[in-house]
Amino acid sequence: MGTVTSLLDRRLYTFAQVDDLLGLRGSTAQRWIDGYRRQGRDYPPVIRRRSTGNPVATWGEFIECRFLAEYREAGVPMLHMRPVVEKLRAELGTRYPLASAQLWLEPQGREIVARVQDEVGIEQSLWVVRTDDQMLPIDWTPPSHRFQESLKWSSPPLQLPVLVWATGTDRQVEIDPLRSFGEPVVRGVETSVLAELHRAGDPIEMIAELYELDVPQVVAAIEYEQRRAA
Repeated sequence: MGTVTSLLDRRLYTFAQVDDLLGLRGSTAQRWIDGYRRQGRDYPPVIRRRSTGNPVATWGEFIECRFLAEYREAGVPMLHMRPVVEKLRAELGTRYPLASAQLWLEPQGREIVARVQDEVGIEQSLWVVRTDDQMLPIDWTPPSHRFQESLKWSSPPLQLPVLVWATGTDRQVEIDPLRSFGEPVVRGVETSVLAELHRAGDPIEMIAELYELDVPQVVAAIEYEQRRAA
């Protein structure tokens, strides 16, 4: 249990770094993780139980932001997801319910989410599982499925998210909390290094040969860094 706690609780990123790595608008991670104040009113966080004022996100909080990022185009305030997170935290008995193997890897995970969704009455655009068709089994919605596919889990019995694939299903760019201080890498080489060489005029093929990478890996790194800079 100590290993699980030590990895998920490892403090890695400033809120600005979380925004950068996940392609979020400025201050989004701060609002989601630690809440915010606007026009004299305090808004509670979605991820933390309460605002702590700590400006550094843990690996577990980063993972949960990665989940919420899939819903940023839902058209409703992400704060509406807070009751779901609170109930799942109590149900699963973990500080990081959205990063829990019990939720994503065990058969009863979808049933737990379906029950919580029903109890909270959350908007359909924020659903984690589909429950609108009684003729079909409960299944993950597209946003939650994309999130699930972006994670690599450690082996049993611990089973915790040890890596995020930053570029989706092609699984080229990795974010690993135990490598390069959590910076995105391609086979151990930071994407920022590869992109900087390309900006300096080095051909992609030369960069690939220099670092013993495949050309598609270098291309993925460059495209990822271009999205970060956009």
